Amino acid sequence: MMRAWLFPMLFVLCGSVVAAGPALKGSPGAAVALLLLFVLLAGLNSPLAFPRSIGAAEAQRLSAVDGRPVVFWRPGCTYCLRLRIRLGRRARRAYWVDIWRDPAGAAAVRAANDGNETVPTVVLAGRPHVNPDPAWVREQISRSR
Repeated sequence: MMRAWLFPMLFVLCGSVVAAGPALKGSPGAAVALLLLFVLLAGLNSPLAFPRSIGAAEAQRLSAVDGRPVVFWRPGCTYCLRLRIRLGRRARRAYWVDIWRDPAGAAAVRAANDGNETVPTVVLAGRPHVNPDPAWVREQISRSR
């Protein structure tokens, strides 16, 4: 759990240090702007920016029933963030599995990627797709029930 919040905490800490410079020089507006920028980056890299994660076993069971894709991801992954942003509201229609919270999800990703934890890995109809094009994932989500 702590590992998922490491990058967001580092962004806030770095933002505080960077914002201290303008604040000490008498420029509180610039300090607040810098701190807000780092807080925004922390939010984008936190688990809060993603739909609720579920376990790999539950996601695979639900996917078998309704045909929705399972997206294996981890916090701090820029490719996962890119996929999440490009999917927009459709992201809620996929099943998201945080591999840092779910050991079975991490094992599924390693099995699909020759032992590597390469994310995002999207599983659709039992076939893994590593770092797929977000447009393709959007199309698959639209096709699912």
